[in-house]
Amino acid sequence: MEAMLKILGERKRCEIVRLVWSEELPAAEIAARFPDVTRSAISQHLGVLRNSGLLTERRDGVRRLYSANQAEMGKLREFLDSFWSQSLVRLRDLAESAEQAKERK
Repeated sequence: MEAMLKILGERKRCEIVRLVWSEELPAAEIAARFPDVTRSAISQHLGVLRNSGLLTERRDGVRRLYSANQAEMGKLREFLDSFWSQSLVRLRDLAESAEQAKERK
């Protein structure tokens, strides 16, 4: 999970994942959405995301089509949700302790 978080810590990679979250896009169209970044740099980002399992690649002739690997992203979400859930449990426990202390007074 740490590696995935580090990979998504790069803003352009997050933007790429958002682009292909709900639709499969060819590499050229993804690159066209980033006019301030070279195609080579976008290709490297796509490679990192694909190698990490966060994106899937499908070939259609000479085109490479990318989409988000939602199963892998789901694992990441579960990992992040666990922090939220644990915090809520701690908050509930603190509130219950405070309420019990108040009732004892």
